[in-house]
Amino acid sequence: MTDTVLALRDLCFRWPGSGQDCLQIAHVQVQACESLFLYGPSGCGKSTLLSLMAGVLQPRAGTVSLLGRSWSDMRAGQRDQYRVDHVGYIFQQFNLLPYLSVLDNTMAPCRFSPPRARVAIEQSGSLLAAAEFWLGGMGLPASDWLRPARDLSVGQQQRVAAARALIGAPALVIADEPTSALDDDRRNAFVELLLSSCRATRSALVFVSHDRRIAERFDRQLGLPDVNQVQADGTGKPLAPDGEAP
Repeated sequence: MTDTVLALRDLCFRWPGSGQDCLQIAHVQVQACESLFLYGPSGCGKSTLLSLMAGVLQPRAGTVSLLGRSWSDMRAGQRDQYRVDHVGYIFQQFNLLPYLSVLDNTMAPCRFSPPRARVAIEQSGSLLAAAEFWLGGMGLPASDWLRPARDLSVGQQQRVAAARALIGAPALVIADEPTSALDDDRRNAFVELLLSSCRATRSALVFVSHDRRIAERFDRQLGLPDVNQVQADGTGKPLAPDGEAP
């Protein structure tokens, strides 16, 4: 399957109050079932780019399209709904609801997205069964499923966040440095688990990390500094086209 899930064209983004763009990207595509490893040093704009991909931020110019629809063509409420319908997001700090149980955290996207709920029910028979399937697949024992998220270890929270992102088979899964707090063995196991899970749901995966030791496991690697046409000096300040600091 080669259908395009995500497409960025002539993207330009700058933060409010800034006189210069921090991102200028001519063209990036991610296909269905493809796993993309996006890397770059801290502060190069990786998390900003992920927010643009997910429609949380809007570009100054150019387009970011998900499944053929540009985020900029939607109103704020439409973007929110489209995001929960089609994007599974694993945040760097996981962003679980601490007072909810593991099961309720996992089912949360389907509570807000009828399409994902429908897929989850079709696949597993019920939302509860779907949550149990993904939590089991992530290696989290059933004895933890009723515990509030705040009682979990970092590694356990990571697995819940991944299950929450995958339930209902979203078209795009975005992972923002989800392994930064893990040791090597846990990191490698989690990456393999996430890759195999995305293949099972036929989801495109964009995985961000500065750790290139795991990059070879992905279908494609992309260095953000290589595609960002905004050059920077050693302080991270954008450079003028002639290479001199403005």
